[in-house]
Amino acid sequence: MTLPDPKARNPVVLPDGTSDPATVFLNRVIDHPNIEVGEFTYFNDADIPEDYARRIAPYLFAGVPERLVIGKFCQIAQGTCFVTATANHPMAGFSTYPFGVFDAARFSNYRHSLPHGGDTRVGHDCWFGRDVLVLPGTEIGCGVILGAGAVVGGKIPDYAVVAGNPAKVLRMRFPDATIAKLLELAWWDWPTARIERAIAAIEGADIEALARFAEAD
Repeated sequence: MTLPDPKARNPVVLPDGTSDPATVFLNRVIDHPNIEVGEFTYFNDADIPEDYARRIAPYLFAGVPERLVIGKFCQIAQGTCFVTATANHPMAGFSTYPFGVFDAARFSNYRHSLPHGGDTRVGHDCWFGRDVLVLPGTEIGCGVILGAGAVVGGKIPDYAVVAGNPAKVLRMRFPDATIAKLLELAWWDWPTARIERAIAAIEGADIEALARFAEAD
């Protein structure tokens, strides 16, 4: 089996030979100074947007302090939204109404006066179900599965399964020793040809076979 061309915009080829327009590699369709997306991470949305950055992170404006960083091989379903800190409203006064948004003379300074949050970070090989909402400054580990409609905040451990509002860890996908070995192997960083040879071990959850590929040339 071979991986799709990481430089392709639409990596899924249908049986009739046409490309699926709903599935895109995000780093081929997003050019935003505050967003970083790893190779092979895809987004699927039947309502094809004109601006993918605005679709997944509607409040992340160019030049604000925070960033959105998404790892490699993530799978992101329609409706997933990253709410970054720029979505905040003022909270120090008597009202949270954003008066400055409606005043062109104050707009730029107003944005910088809002509470600043940390970067939102997503590890490698995470699966986002439909309509997941990620709150500002969330840190999601590698291999995490996020159930449809989950509202996710805080720090999510590697290889956790989370769901709900607020999202909670339902279970861990693998024993601690297996998780530690997967993070050590970091197969997502391997050369493409080696990953292709190791796909059966990855799909079959064979950690010993996967480790042998790490030692290959």
